[in-house]
Amino acid sequence: MIGNRIRRIGRRILAMVVASGVGAGSVVALAPTPAPTEPSEVSAGQSAVSADQLRDWDFLVGHWTVRHHVLKARLAGSKEWLDFGGTLVNWPTMGGQGNVGDNVMERPGGTIRGVGIRAYDPQSGLWSVWWLDARNPVIDPPLKGSFKDGIGTFLADDSLHGRPIKVRVVWSRITATSAHWEQAFSPDGVSTWETNWTSDFTRSSHD
Repeated sequence: MIGNRIRRIGRRILAMVVASGVGAGSVVALAPTPAPTEPSEVSAGQSAVSADQLRDWDFLVGHWTVRHHVLKARLAGSKEWLDFGGTLVNWPTMGGQGNVGDNVMERPGGTIRGVGIRAYDPQSGLWSVWWLDARNPVIDPPLKGSFKDGIGTFLADDSLHGRPIKVRVVWSRITATSAHWEQAFSPDGVSTWETNWTSDFTRSSHD
């Protein structure tokens, strides 16, 4: 009788296993469900920094008039500068993770149009900045950088007349109605810099 009872129990267990959908040869392991993990302090800190950095370009959103001051020849010992006006219209994209600026520059030789494209990389914590010139619509590798204490610094490797150079762009003097932009080139790996373009932005009455 004991043997029959064991066999009946065995058949019930087998029926339960088959009903549960576990096939022959499968192994069923029972383990306690792990407790949900709490966000780490590092992740929380990174989220806070990212949220702040997504506001880095808030100052530039809107309509601007611009005064450009451009060195006539770069890394050539030139002391001759060109001055001309222009406009900028800038708006955010990708929920604040990017922004685009439409530029019009009234150079003495004719009007030039270009687009500045900026995007935030949450992995590196850096902004990438591309320039698209209507005269030669090719996007080169971006400048990369960030803002610290109200100053944005962006760097890239480039070339000028076949010569490798470093490019640096700095945003500074930022207020609700004004900003200053400056570009410089280094021919010797950042030991020396020559400023070749500055732009002063004044918020337009459109805003």
